[in-house]
Amino acid sequence: MSLTKAEKTIILSMWAKVSTQADAIGTQALERLFASYPQTKTYFPHFDLRPGSAHLRTHGAKVAAALGDAVKSIDNIAGALSKLSEMHAYVLRVDPVNFKLLSHCLLVTVASHFPADFTADAHTAWDKFLSIVSCVLTEKYR
Repeated sequence: MSLTKAEKTIILSMWAKVSTQADAIGTQALERLFASYPQTKTYFPHFDLRPGSAHLRTHGAKVAAALGDAVKSIDNIAGALSKLSEMHAYVLRVDPVNFKLLSHCLLVTVASHFPADFTADAHTAWDKFLSIVSCVLTEKYR
């Protein structure tokens, strides 16, 4: 699966706006993930998972930074996220399904922050982009 030129343009254009709120979007996506899929909390036993906690804000910023790296390297997402993929597969051993769940939460969060920009084409592009990111983050599990 790869992004078309038009999809890349949409992602890059929207990221210019998303990046101004990236930390908040990352945090809100994690809050949505933990509220909607409480089983994902098991990977964060040492975190204060209450909405707005310092732990969630810090990890939300990390999620946003990783997405930013993927956007900046949109033609080589696998290369940009290789170390993160290895860490999740070999050190943290996160259930690969969680990446798809987080991707969905990110998609909803971006849509809620930018409803006017989140056209059907943007939805398709972001869904595809986040699917690629999820695949990259789980490829080391094989």
